[in-house]
Amino acid sequence: MQDVSSLVAQAREGRPRAVARLISLVEGASPQLREVMAALAPLTGNAYVVGLTGSPGVGKSTSTSALVTAYRKQDKRVGVLAVDPSSPFSGGALLGDRVRMSEHASDPGVYIRSMATRGHLGGLAWAAPQAIRVLDAAGCDVILVETVGVGQSEVEIASQADTSVVLLAPGMGDGIQAAKAGILEIGDVYVVNKADRDGADATARELNHMLGLGESRAPGDWRPPIVKTVAARQEGVDEVVEALEKHRAWMEEHGVLTTRRLARASREVETIAVTALRERIGDLHGDRRLDALAERIIAGDLDPYRAAEELVTGLTSTDQPSGG
Repeated sequence: MQDVSSLVAQAREGRPRAVARLISLVEGASPQLREVMAALAPLTGNAYVVGLTGSPGVGKSTSTSALVTAYRKQDKRVGVLAVDPSSPFSGGALLGDRVRMSEHASDPGVYIRSMATRGHLGGLAWAAPQAIRVLDAAGCDVILVETVGVGQSEVEIASQADTSVVLLAPGMGDGIQAAKAGILEIGDVYVVNKADRDGADATARELNHMLGLGESRAPGDWRPPIVKTVAARQEGVDEVVEALEKHRAWMEEHGVLTTRRLARASREVETIAVTALRERIGDLHGDRRLDALAERIIAGDLDPYRAAEELVTGLTSTDQPSGG
C-alpha cells in the first residue's frame, strides 16, 4: 500500500515520481483511489485545462510541444496528458506522443504522461478526469490534454477542458466538411497548422466560412479565432497562447469558466455513480433476484423497464442506513 499523504506532499514539491505513482493509482483503479481523491480535493481548481484535438496528421503532438515551450517561457509549470491508442496486445499506450515531446523530458517544470484509451471512445482515457486532478494538485499552472487523434468522435474533450483547441492542416482533403458535425462544433480556438504548405489560406477561409454558417451569436459572445501556425518552427504559437488567454479572460468575465467546471464535476460524479451501479448489477449474474425478475418478464407479469426500476431501487435501498 502506498502512503498517499506522503505521495501528495511530494507531488506538491514537483517530484515527478510521486506524480507518476498517483496517476498510476488512478489508472489502475486502485483500492486507494478514494483516499487519493480525498487528499487531492482541497488542492485542485487552480490549473487552466486546455484540450487539443483534431484528425491524425494535423500535428497535435508538435503543437502541444510548441505550447509547452511557449508556456515555459512564461515560467509556468505545465502538465501534459497525451492520450495514445491502446496496444491491441497489452492494452497499454503506444507512447508515440511522449517520444515526440522528449525535448521537455529534462525540464523539472514539465510533466508528461501518456495514457492509453483502453477502448474508451471519445478520444480520451477513462481515467483522464482524475489524472487532470492529480496534475492540478501537483501545482501545474497549465494542463494540456492531447486526444488520441481519431477524428470526429473526439468531442469528449470539450467536456473535460476549460478551452478546446481544434487543429486542422491544409491538404487534408474534405476533412473540414466531414468533421463539421463533430469537432467543428466544439472549438474555442481553431488552429490551421503547417501553414507553410500550399492551401493554408484556403483552409482558413473555408473554416471561417463554415464557422459562420448558422451562427447565432449575441453581442459579447465568444467568436472562435482562427490562428495559422507552423508549430515545428514555433511560428504563430505565441498567437495561439494569446488567443487562449483571451478566451480564459472572457470566460472569467462572463462566468462561463465556473459554469464549465461545475458541469465537468457533475459529469464526473454521474460517471462514478453509474460505474459503481453497473459493477453492482454485474455482480448479480446468477443472483436469485435477477432471475426472479427475468421469470416475471417471461410470464408477462412485468415489463423490462419496471423490472430495471425494481432492481435499481433494490440495489440503492441496500445502501441506506437501517433504522434503530
